[in-house]
Amino acid sequence: MPDIGPVNGVLIYTERLAPMLQFYRDVLGLEPRHVKEHAVNFQWGDFKLTVALHDGVTGANADALRIMVNFEVSDIQAVYRRLAGAGVEFSRAPEQEPWGGWIATFADPDGNTLQLLQVPG
Repeated sequence: MPDIGPVNGVLIYTERLAPMLQFYRDVLGLEPRHVKEHAVNFQWGDFKLTVALHDGVTGANADALRIMVNFEVSDIQAVYRRLAGAGVEFSRAPEQEPWGGWIATFADPDGNTLQLLQVPG
């Protein structure tokens, strides 16, 4: 048994907090737990997604495929239609994977890769 627990959360650094907050809250529909001048935190159970200002980050993500944040959904087609209707451009429409799950890929305002993930069953 490893002495490192499950992933607690993901931290995304940005230089443009306002459009990132608007995207995650108003477009994706995530409910902020804390909104501060320098960061916003979203939480589901024990998992946290934090978007924060960082003076070492400038511009869009130069390597957007390095890390992908997956959001589990129960109906990928419905969420895809809702987000596309809100102006989200998908680089990959929902497709079924060989292992049975469904994935759709898009990006946040800084170019970070996000995916919808519907697990089989």
